[in-house]
Amino acid sequence: MKVAVLGSGLMGKEAARDLVNSPGVIEVGIADIDVKRAQLVCQSLNSPKIHAYQVDAGNMAELTAFIKQFDVVINALFYSFNETVARAAIDAGVHSVDLGGHIGHVTDHVLELDKEAKAAQVTLIPDLGVAPGMINILSGFGVSKLDQVNAIRLFVGGIPVQPEPPLEYNHVFSMEGLFDHYTDPSTIIRHGKKVEVPSLTEREPLYFERFGPLEAFHTSGGTSTLLTSYPDIDTLEYKTIRYPGHAEKMKLLVDLKLTRNDYEVDVHGVKIKPREVVLKVLDPIVALKDKDDAVLLRVQVGGKKGGLGTLYQYEMVTYKDRTNQVTAMARATANTISVVAQMIGNATIAKRGVYPPEQVVPGDLYIAEMAKRGVIISEKQLPSST
Repeated sequence: MKVAVLGSGLMGKEAARDLVNSPGVIEVGIADIDVKRAQLVCQSLNSPKIHAYQVDAGNMAELTAFIKQFDVVINALFYSFNETVARAAIDAGVHSVDLGGHIGHVTDHVLELDKEAKAAQVTLIPDLGVAPGMINILSGFGVSKLDQVNAIRLFVGGIPVQPEPPLEYNHVFSMEGLFDHYTDPSTIIRHGKKVEVPSLTEREPLYFERFGPLEAFHTSGGTSTLLTSYPDIDTLEYKTIRYPGHAEKMKLLVDLKLTRNDYEVDVHGVKIKPREVVLKVLDPIVALKDKDDAVLLRVQVGGKKGGLGTLYQYEMVTYKDRTNQVTAMARATANTISVVAQMIGNATIAKRGVYPPEQVVPGDLYIAEMAKRGVIISEKQLPSST
C-alpha cells in the first residue's frame, strides 16, 4: 500500500518511521507546506520508501491532487485541518485517518461526512491518538466481550518519569491544548444521564507498577465519541493522570481566569489575554527537553457476561525510546494511527464510511500490532459488582 502523511512534526515523523519499517507499505509520501521540514524527516529516516512533498493543506485542489496518489492518508496536522483533509480524501477517493480534536466539534463535523464517504467507497476514522484513540479502541474491545455494558472508566496521563516543581509536569503536546482540557467542562455519563462536571475536580488516588501515588481528575474531551456510541450506559467518565498536587495548582490558574481564551484585561490602555502571558511564562519551565516521559493508561469496562458481573481492564505503561529519542507519547500516538491506517489499507478494516475507533477497529489485532512495536497493552478479566 501507499500511504501519505500530512505534517512533518513529531507525530507525522514517528508515523512515517513506523510506515517505512512496515513490510506491507511500499511507499510513503510526507508532505509539509515547508518542504525542507519534510526533507529533514526523509533524511533522518533514511529509507528508499519515503519521499518529501510540498503541499499547502489550505489549498483544496493542491491537497486533493497530492492525496490522490496514495491509498491511505494520515492527517498529522493541527486539528483545525481535520474536516478539510477529510473532504479532500473523499473527493480523491482515498481512505483517511486523523489524530482527533474535539474542540469546536471538529470530530463531529468529520463524522457528519459518513454519507459522502460511503458514496465514495472510502473509510474515514477520526480520533486516533491515545485519548481519544487508544482508549476508544480498548473500550470497544471490552464492550464486545460483554453481554451487557454498564460502566466505562478511562484513565490516561503523559507524565515525566522524574517529576520536578513547580507543577510536577512536563508537556508532551501543546500547552494551549492542555489549558483547554483543564478549562472547559468535562462531559460524562452518570446514573444514565449525560452531565457536565468542572475539569480538575473529583480527584482520586491511582497506582501503577513503578508509579504511585498518583492522582486522577476530570478533564474535557476524553470521552469523545464514546458518549454517542454508548448513550445508554450507566457510567462513562474520563480522568487525566498526574502527580499529586498538580490539579490543585492548575485549578488556581483556572479560577483566576488565567487559562481562558475569551478573557481580556486592560493594561495601561492595551488589551491583553492573561492566558497568552501565562503560556509564554510556563512553556519553557515545563518543556520536556531531553527528560524521560511515560504514558500511563487504564481502561475499565464493566457489565454482565453470562449473568455474572465482569470487568475487563486494559493497562499500558510506555516509556521514551532513548535510541531514537522518541517520547513515550509520540510512540503511543503515532504507532496507533499508523497501525489503523495500515488496517484500512490491507482491508483488515473493510467497512466504508466514517466511524469512530470503538466501532470499527479490531481490538485483538490492534493490541497484537502495538506489541510488535514495543507498546504493551495487558488485559485482565475480573469479577465485578458493577
